[in-house]
Amino acid sequence: MKDEFAPKIVGFLCNWCTYAAADLAGTSKLKMPPSLAVIRVMCSSRVDPVLVLRAFLRGADGVLVAGCHPGDCHYEKGNYYARRRFALLKSVIETLGLDSERLQLSWIGASEGPRFQQVVTEFTDKIKKLGQNPMQKKTSL
Repeated sequence: MKDEFAPKIVGFLCNWCTYAAADLAGTSKLKMPPSLAVIRVMCSSRVDPVLVLRAFLRGADGVLVAGCHPGDCHYEKGNYYARRRFALLKSVIETLGLDSERLQLSWIGASEGPRFQQVVTEFTDKIKKLGQNPMQKKTSL
């Protein structure tokens, strides 16, 4: 029997909302795929595009950037900056020959543990359909 592809997904999660939602999902014992490697950031706007590109170059099959809902950012306009960077980053990723569907931006509030579970599960399923990152190097995450 052939082993099922287990994607490697890097998640940059906002400390104030999405990280708290991930914690809530965990303490609520919601079932999620083990594909997400979490990196906690203070705000989604602090995710440098170079970090996202580096994750892909090092073999990540997908990258999830998640933060507070627009208007709820603890740093006032941080998620608006993240949204602008994200739009630019999508086109850069396509220019590099990767499917832009490998990058996702989501807004998940602190009390939305079930939504976090849904986003991670759906994104993992999407990455499974896309298959391995064609830029994958032999270095591990």
